[in-house]
Amino acid sequence: MTIATQGVEATSPCASCGGVLVRDVGQFIDRGQLRWGVEGRCQACDNAWCEMGAGSAPEEIRQALLAEHGATRLRLATRETSLVPVLRALREVRHLSLGEARLAAAALRGAGLVGTSVEMAHLAEGLRKRSVATTLAPSPT
Repeated sequence: MTIATQGVEATSPCASCGGVLVRDVGQFIDRGQLRWGVEGRCQACDNAWCEMGAGSAPEEIRQALLAEHGATRLRLATRETSLVPVLRALREVRHLSLGEARLAAAALRGAGLVGTSVEMAHLAEGLRKRSVATTLAPSPT
């Protein structure tokens, strides 16, 4: 089972007092499921919270992770890979329609799919469970 986690700390003004609000945002895999979390706390007042969710992270979290850690590209290890297990894995992991899965499979066979390292590790694990070999690499995009 793949264990992946990625996080970043960001600061912004506190809406309650104007002090410094420190937010820890992250994405991780828990028991085979893609998850995300945000924890915020003000350094000057009692303003604090924690929020977690399953599935794709809100875009603000994704963008913070991509800005801090860069993107990861996932590709099929060989172009000759049968598309049947690839399509099944894409539909299971990403909950795609058949048409969307075909487009994603074509991307995996070509330039690859790009996302956070946790998103790509989660998808790679789903493909591995279907005996599909992949490669993960840092992406400039």
